[in-house]
Amino acid sequence: MKIRGERECKACGTRWSYYETGSVGCPACGSLRSVGVDERTEHTDLQVAFDLTPVRNAIDETDPDELAERARDRCREYVRRRGFVNAGTLRDLDDTYLAAGELLHVGDIVAREIHLEDRDELYFLSLLRDADRGERPPVEDVPRSLQAARGLAYATAVREYRRDIKTWAADRDLAADERSALETLGEHVTRVRMLDGDIEPETAERLVEATRELAHGLRGDEFAFTQAQERLDALEFADGDADGRFGG
Repeated sequence: MKIRGERECKACGTRWSYYETGSVGCPACGSLRSVGVDERTEHTDLQVAFDLTPVRNAIDETDPDELAERARDRCREYVRRRGFVNAGTLRDLDDTYLAAGELLHVGDIVAREIHLEDRDELYFLSLLRDADRGERPPVEDVPRSLQAARGLAYATAVREYRRDIKTWAADRDLAADERSALETLGEHVTRVRMLDGDIEPETAERLVEATRELAHGLRGDEFAFTQAQERLDALEFADGDADGRFGG
C-alpha cells in the first residue's frame, strides 16, 4: 500500500517516521491524530520483532511437540506481518525470513509427529537456536524427512517476495525480458508447491539464489539479471523423472 510515512502529530507537533517505528501513535505524546508530510510511497514491510528466546528458554521443561507449537506460532506471526518494500525501496529476501518460514513448516511436522526421529528433533532445535539470528542450516544438514518442509517454506517465501516485487514494480516500466523472468519465477514456485515442496535442498537454494539475483537485476544490476535468467532457465523439470523433481 502507498502511505505517507513521515508523520506530524496534530497534538504536539512532533515529527517521526512510520517507516522506522511502524506505529501511527506519536512517540512523544501517544496521540493517534497526525498528518503525512511527504509523498505517498509503497510500504509493505511492517515493523515486527522476531525473538525466539522465550521458546528456547522452555526447552528443558517442555516436550518437543509443545515447543514446536510455540515456535510455529511465533514464526507465523512474524512472516504474516513481514514485507519487502520499505518506503518505496525493494529489500532483499533475507535469511531471517527464510529461516522463520522453514521453522514454521518444520515446527508443524514436529508438533504432529508421534514418533519423532532424533535427527529430525535435532534439526528442529538447530532452527530454533538460530532462526531469529538470521542463520540457516546448510543444505547438507537437512534430513530427508524434512526436505519437503524446506522446499515448501522457500517456495512460499519466494511467492510472497515475488508479490512484493510486482507491487514495487507497478509504477516502473519493466522490459519484456524482465516481465518474462518474473513470470518464469512464478511458474517455478507453482511447480514446487504442487510437489508440496518435495525437492532437493540444493534445488530450493538455487530457487532462492535466482530470486535474489533477479531482484538485484531489476534494481539495475545487469550482470545479476543475466545470472538470474540463467538460473531460472536451469530450474526445469527433467523429462521422464519418475518423482517429478527439478532437473538442470
